[in-house]
Amino acid sequence: MADLLPAPYTYAQVGATASALPRGYTHLRRTRVLHDVEFDAAVERLMTWQVHERAGLRVAVSSARATPGTVVEMRLGPSRLGVTFPCRVVYVVSEPARAGFAYGTLPGHPEAGEELFTVGRGDDGTVAFTIAAFSNPATPLARAAGPVGRWLQARMTTRYLSAMQ
Repeated sequence: MADLLPAPYTYAQVGATASALPRGYTHLRRTRVLHDVEFDAAVERLMTWQVHERAGLRVAVSSARATPGTVVEMRLGPSRLGVTFPCRVVYVVSEPARAGFAYGTLPGHPEAGEELFTVGRGDDGTVAFTIAAFSNPATPLARAAGPVGRWLQARMTTRYLSAMQ
């Protein structure tokens, strides 16, 4: 994991999930209202990688909490046949009614892009979990996967949303 600390991001628009998602990528945005989940508890689950673990990923991190510069190596599937997803936290959101982080892809990730995970609290007390991302295939295998790759990404997003509940 130490070799990933200085690794470059695999896309040029670092931090773009903080505003309008950049053109030239596939975009994804999904929100789920969280029932019976307190805002602070949801933020804690997110910022300590529990959402990713509950979604079925094996997670190795350089910091127990998501902070700018934290490297996270996620793995899905069996050790030898699984896929690794190395990323680095680009920025953290820390507002009274909104918290989360965005991470960007590093060399070895099958996609190139960025994903933002936020928990928000509405004026009425409603708590919602939102995921926004932009990406393109970065490896020959990901490019060959075509629509199946996009389906897998959407499926993983559903797993994140379910894991928060």
